[in-house]
Amino acid sequence: MSPLKDSFVIHIKEHKSVLQQPACTLLESIEKHDIEVHYACREGFCGSCRTKLISGQVKYTIDPLAYMDDDEILPCCCVPLSDIEIELS
Repeated sequence: MSPLKDSFVIHIKEHKSVLQQPACTLLESIEKHDIEVHYACREGFCGSCRTKLISGQVKYTIDPLAYMDDDEILPCCCVPLSDIEIELS
């Protein structure tokens, strides 16, 4: 069995690719690279950070309550499980 990878590449459409920061949500990792993401609650309630997931997988650190389409994620409360590609709103 191979060890789990703890750092993944976040490809952001029309922006740069960045590395996922350990122990950070996807939103926090993107912000650390000075890329603006709209958000309000940071807890999965409001849906302001709703982002299109083009490829890859994420897992939620808490169950989000905001409405999302099948191809959307909430960066405020998820972390990548693989390299991902996203499109910011």
